[in-house]
Amino acid sequence: MVRNFLLVVSVLHWSRVCSWIKQAAGAVGALQKGLTMLRRRETAKSSAWARMANGICAAFVGLGLAGPALAGPFETTLLGAGQLFSNNALGDNLDRWQTGGVAASWVYGRKAASWAEAQAPGQVIELRFGGRVVAPANLVAPGVDRLYAGALSLGAHTHYQTKGWDVAMGLDLMMTGPQTGLDDFHSNLHRIPGIPGVAPGVSAAQVDNGLHPTFVMELGRDIALGPVQLRPFVEARAGAETLVRLGGDLTFGRVGSGELLVRDEVTGQRYRAVTDPMPGFAFVLGGDIAAVKSSVFFPARSPVTMEDSRSRVRAGLHWQGQKHAAFYGVTWASEEFTTQSEGQVIGSFQIDFNF
Repeated sequence: MVRNFLLVVSVLHWSRVCSWIKQAAGAVGALQKGLTMLRRRETAKSSAWARMANGICAAFVGLGLAGPALAGPFETTLLGAGQLFSNNALGDNLDRWQTGGVAASWVYGRKAASWAEAQAPGQVIELRFGGRVVAPANLVAPGVDRLYAGALSLGAHTHYQTKGWDVAMGLDLMMTGPQTGLDDFHSNLHRIPGIPGVAPGVSAAQVDNGLHPTFVMELGRDIALGPVQLRPFVEARAGAETLVRLGGDLTFGRVGSGELLVRDEVTGQRYRAVTDPMPGFAFVLGGDIAAVKSSVFFPARSPVTMEDSRSRVRAGLHWQGQKHAAFYGVTWASEEFTTQSEGQVIGSFQIDFNF
């Protein structure tokens, strides 16, 4: 329990994240001014891509990163938000490989309406934050194992529907290496209860500092099969990790129906971001397989060789009450490098309390 708490908190290293965001705020402000000038030149038939650029800037404005409040010229409003916490200790009770992470989303639209009304890029924008720790199985004496890595990411994604398909598309900027501070924070938290932290040699050999722009796109659609809902999907990533993934999810129950759910990068679990609360339960099953071309987590100097394919199988349970909601799920993830002894089980949870 202590180990799980510490690893979850380690990916919530908000002080370092806030410092990074402040550095980006100036650039976002300049982008906003440029987009305002662009809007003045747009005709009534402005392109979808111009609207997408305006929406991305609006998402940053919505969190106060680029100046004025939401009531400004972009006329956006917060449609919903959601977070998912994942940890290896919540699955097979270990502390290794994909050991801990958090994903958080804030979704904005031009009016307080169903996100499903978006028919073009830029009408609904999701601001997404991610943080995770990747570690060898032994933080003190890892032997021949994967490199330690801390990663933080911030991105903007647009959601819309076309010809019966849900489209999620956007760009993340991922920061890796010692500059994230996750190795130090991880070690300091472990030392409080006397758990060994990240050994100096492991920290020194971690994945290098870097900034990695990453394009992400997912296509999915819901197919009703009586009381069950099937959602096949295909996902493509190019950047920090370059891969193509094909999979599907089954939902038994009404919770989450008609809502905007966001897929977690590591586990593939979908967490609720824009909700239409209906009390009840929903059980989910899913799986996918990916062809992997490259990954910053396996650089040329890595002592291990990356697998060129990955598989995941997951299950979870959503609960929605009158005011509160919760989710818990587990994901089995296959080996990510050739000498990895076995796959791993990662637990994930989401809690939403409204008072």
